[in-house]
Amino acid sequence: MTIISNDDSGIKTKNKHSALKNPNIKAESIEYDQTFENSIRPKDFDNYIGQSELKETLKVILEAAKKREKPLDHMLFYGPPGLGKTTIAGVIAAQMGVDIKITAAPALERPRDIIGILMSLKGGEILFIDEIHRLNKVAEEILYPAMEDFIIDMTTGKSQTAKTLRVPIPKFTLIGATTKAGELSSPLRDRFGVIHRLEFYTIEELTKVVERTAKILQIDITEAGAKAIAIRSRGTPRIANRLVKRVSDFAIVKYDGIIDEKVANESLDILKIDEFGLDNTDRALLNLIIEKYDGGPVGIETIAAALSEDVRTIEDVCEPYLLQAGLLQRTPRGRKVSPEGYRHLGIKAPSEQKTLF
Repeated sequence: MTIISNDDSGIKTKNKHSALKNPNIKAESIEYDQTFENSIRPKDFDNYIGQSELKETLKVILEAAKKREKPLDHMLFYGPPGLGKTTIAGVIAAQMGVDIKITAAPALERPRDIIGILMSLKGGEILFIDEIHRLNKVAEEILYPAMEDFIIDMTTGKSQTAKTLRVPIPKFTLIGATTKAGELSSPLRDRFGVIHRLEFYTIEELTKVVERTAKILQIDITEAGAKAIAIRSRGTPRIANRLVKRVSDFAIVKYDGIIDEKVANESLDILKIDEFGLDNTDRALLNLIIEKYDGGPVGIETIAAALSEDVRTIEDVCEPYLLQAGLLQRTPRGRKVSPEGYRHLGIKAPSEQKTLF
């Protein structure tokens, strides 16, 4: 579990000098790498780029909660990974002036795990649970009364001496994040007062994200260079931020240190990321369906086995963007490559495929 306070300036290195096995690496560089994610996360809505509809809604909700002097309603954010669910939770906490405790559902295996967190909360604090759809049933049952009535039902003793205690806890706000909202149980989903899907970013929004990240990291970049990176970022800020660092490496070593359109495109070509943002795994998936299964339909388990990939990786990492970009289609019988997918790979679609679409 991670606890982040309002005034967090980043994660400090415990022993910088012990890590200096290479005398050419400065302690400041090690600390810089460890605090990268935290340093580029926005702390307010003005610096949070994208998700305009959600931001406007949250501003109203937060202002109303402040005027009522009551905790926020519980919130659920869902959508593909990397779109800023954790970041928006941090912004909400900062705007409300409260601390946020961050954990992940797989870490809450035993009842005492979730009870311990709930008992440690202070009034108004935010509890953020990532991948909340993976909570087990016991943890969910403990959360129900905590979310509704701010109490925890606990059992003491054994057999005939067993007693049920209702322990009050401070009023808090639960923010859940998930990539699979459909896997949440109905009783848990219904207890959230705010439910919102995060959308993929536009090229314009991602260009601003790239420019902002480059400015924070003191990387020289042109507007055209930022747009070139944004185009290949699959509509996802997390990927855009990662590509900024990788392209910056190439710019420093192979070019003059400035990322322009030419440097960005050549660097991303070397990284095997094409103009659609597809990497080797994405192209291998599409080529597999076309070459081995005549363009589909084919089941996800078959695809995963043929690629030696985990089904969850394909569903959570590869598929969302391929579907969004119109390169892949889901049918009741399995996955099919769309005509746009054929065109992107430079493969002529069979005549029967054209008639079907």
